[in-house]
Amino acid sequence: MPAKAAPKKSKSAIKRARQTVALTVLNKSARNMLKTLSKKVEKAVAEKNKDNAGTALKEVVSAVDKAARKGLIHRNTASRKVSRLTKLVNSMLPSEAA
Repeated sequence: MPAKAAPKKSKSAIKRARQTVALTVLNKSARNMLKTLSKKVEKAVAEKNKDNAGTALKEVVSAVDKAARKGLIHRNTASRKVSRLTKLVNSMLPSEAA
C-alpha cells in the first residue's frame, strides 16, 4: 500500500481537497440512488406489476439522464441502462407482433 501523500500547503490546494471530499459524498449518494431505482424497476417486473414498473421506469430514466448531464456517468452508459430497463419492462407487455 503506498504511503499517504504529504498534506497540502497552499490555500487553493486545501480548498480543492475539501471540495473533493464533499463532491465525492454527493456523487456516491447519487450513484447509489441510481442503483436503488433500477432495483425498484426490476422488482416490479419480477412481481409482474405493470403500473409500478412503468412509474419506476419513468423515475429511473429521469435520474439516469440527469446523472449523465452532470457527468456523473458517461452518456453511453446512461443510454445502455435506460435501454436495458425499458426492454425489461416491455417484456411484460403482450407482444403485438403475433
